[in-house]
Amino acid sequence: MSLHLDIPVIETERLILRGPRESDFEAVAAFSASPRTQFIGGTRDRWQSWRGFLAVLGHWALRGYGFWTLEERASGTPAGRLGVVNHEMWPEPELGWHVFDGFEGRGYAYEAALAARDHAGREMGLGPLISHIHPDNARSIALAERLGATFEREGTLLGEPCRVYRHPKVETL
Repeated sequence: MSLHLDIPVIETERLILRGPRESDFEAVAAFSASPRTQFIGGTRDRWQSWRGFLAVLGHWALRGYGFWTLEERASGTPAGRLGVVNHEMWPEPELGWHVFDGFEGRGYAYEAALAARDHAGREMGLGPLISHIHPDNARSIALAERLGATFEREGTLLGEPCRVYRHPKVETL
């Protein structure tokens, strides 16, 4: 038996935002074990990574939205994950992102975030979205501001300090 999830595919000039595939797990596990996770809960072992990988599917199943895998169109390689989450302890839906090692600095998160935010607003009726960003995560703060998000307030998330950025409302047709 298999569960079918209707995860939309979004295509941009350089990326395909799609649902996770089991073949993506090695890239996710490598990211999860790296220091690049310092602002999103820290490193995880393989078992914790697997549970987090499956949680992405569960979020889509329960909420009807979640994180997409960012596939680099030219190579077919997973380049990161990005999307909208609203975990049970979140105050409202959040646009979040992470880019895998070797793919940062190419504008992929910006390109994907614009497409995902537009889809979330137009197709899912979500927004204006927030992003929780650790105060020391200068790269994510810069990305949020480049996306037009504005600082709204200081907060905490899972016992860690965060800054809450509010994204602009997506204009619907």
